[in-house]
Amino acid sequence: MSAPAILLSTLALGVALSNGPVSAGSEDGVRPLRVVTYNLLHDGPGSGFFKGSTYLEDRLEMAIRELKTLDLDILAVQEASDSRRHGNVPERLARALGLHVVFASATEHIFGLRPLDSVIVGLLGFKEGSAILSRFPIAASQVYELPRCVSWYDPRILLRAELSTAWGPLQIFSVHTARGDECQMERVGEIVRDQLGEGPSLLMGDFNTPETSKVLTTLRNEAGFVDAFRVANPKAQGPTVWQRIEAPQSTVSRRVDFILFLNGRKSTASVLSSRIVLDRPGQLPNGSTLWPSDHHGVLAELAILPVNRAQANKR
Repeated sequence: MSAPAILLSTLALGVALSNGPVSAGSEDGVRPLRVVTYNLLHDGPGSGFFKGSTYLEDRLEMAIRELKTLDLDILAVQEASDSRRHGNVPERLARALGLHVVFASATEHIFGLRPLDSVIVGLLGFKEGSAILSRFPIAASQVYELPRCVSWYDPRILLRAELSTAWGPLQIFSVHTARGDECQMERVGEIVRDQLGEGPSLLMGDFNTPETSKVLTTLRNEAGFVDAFRVANPKAQGPTVWQRIEAPQSTVSRRVDFILFLNGRKSTASVLSSRIVLDRPGQLPNGSTLWPSDHHGVLAELAILPVNRAQANKR
């Protein structure tokens, strides 16, 4: 083969590996899908004017270092912020990780009146919401405003992104629901089911409710959602909150961050592994302890298979 032909073949192989399944030592030689959900902990609505007290820049640097080691395909982020002081954090994450990104602000839905909400956000110089980062191209995205059954002044949204992958289209959802507002999770479940397509739908985020809650039990037992961490770790507690970011020791005690999925009409997901990530502290320049967030992240490794093959594997 001539040198130009070898070069072209090498480039073509590189493109294929960067945009679809590749060898990763799995049973059939196809790379699993690696996904992470993570509540980043923003620096507060006052950070548009003042320096916050959460060490966001230091924590962001810590998170990026670990995320680079995870070789992830999809990252769902909650408390993703855009402010005068820190800029657009999800876009900064995407640049650092070499991923596509879509970001949606919940803050812009405070009163449901776009002109008024825009003025408020502009004056604050701050907005926060959910983001989805992807190794795969983002073909489309949509934002759903969630009901406020507890606090009318606390807007919450569900962000959907349709990804173009070698397995076909995947629906990814990132959400951060309010504590104690289970009607939001009920609505989230309805939307995800309504948007179900040919491929699996992944629902990731900070649900602010334990796995034993009525709403999550219903989503699993009646709606068919699969909890990736629980499948991989039947007995592990896997707490993800709440970590005091300057505490010298772990303070987490509850699991409220989840990766759930529904199987699609033509392809299905199978859990290969799942674990807690972004769960180790670092240090500030003065030597004091700093954790990456008040939440730990969750990683899941999934095999995506055609429905007929998945059924054959169960026999």
